[in-house]
Amino acid sequence: MNYDERITGLESRVAFQEDALDKLNDVIAKQDRTISELKRMLLIFNDQLKTVGQESQGTAYTDEPPPHY
Repeated sequence: MNYDERITGLESRVAFQEDALDKLNDVIAKQDRTISELKRMLLIFNDQLKTVGQESQGTAYTDEPPPHY
């Protein structure tokens, strides 16, 4: 195998690796956006849960049968 063939093979492998890295970078960027959105949603849900919990503390629950009994 001569040097030109070896260099061509190495260039081909480098090009493939660069393409693979670009694709992986795109996947990681998409996952980062998804994680950020999920964190934001979790904070909103947590705030809503706290609000519902505070509202329900003022309401007394009684174990009364429904009026049709």
